Order: sequence, then C-alpha cells, then structure tokens
Amino acid sequence: MLQTEYEFTLPMGYADEEGTLHRDGVMRLATAADEILPLKDPRVQKNSAYLVVILLSRVITRFGSLENINPKVIEGLFAADLAYLQNLYNEINQVDNGQLPVTCPECQHNFDVERPVLGGS
Repeated sequence: MLQTEYEFTLPMGYADEEGTLHRDGVMRLATAADEILPLKDPRVQKNSAYLVVILLSRVITRFGSLENINPKVIEGLFAADLAYLQNLYNEINQVDNGQLPVTCPECQHNFDVERPVLGGS
C-alpha cells in the first residue's frame, strides 16, 4: 500500500497568537498541482524563495491544533523548523538533490547540473 501521509515533530515548534506551541503534524505527498499552481502566485513571481512557503502550506494537512495551515503560519516558523520541513518534503517526495544529466539542445554536449531543491537558491 502506498503511504501518502507522514507524521513529523518539529525541532523547535510554532507558537500561535495565544502562545500555544505546535510541534507535531502531518505532511502528505505533493501532487503536480501542488508544485505548479504556486508558480502563478504573485508572491512567488516576485521572490522565488517564497515557493517553499506556499508549497508547505498546501502539503501540511495537520499541524498541532491549528485549524488553518496557511502561508502566514509557515512564515512564522523558525528557520530550523523550515529547513526540517524542506528536508522532509524532499525526502518523502523522493527529490534527489544530486546531479541531473542534461544535453545541450544546440551542440548536443552532455553534462551534469545540480538538481534544484524546494525553495532553494
């Protein structure tokens, strides 16, 4: 059976407006729409690093007792927690951060390029 949801516990946690700390959650596998639709968002078009914020807000299905996981919640994460979630996303979606073989369409030269990572630069 295909596993589509993965539990996580953040190293630090997110404190909401009431001061409640949220550390446990669930992330689901990403769909093609999860990766394509955020590219149309004006925030992503202005700053490509914002892609990770939109993407994580789409694939995190449960986060503590929060009812609404939106970009504002992801923006409020500590950097260590954001990095943890990026790594989890790449792991469960089997994103290989190694080299990608490519061929130049003009000269047919073969070479490797570094595979991009979620929200990476």
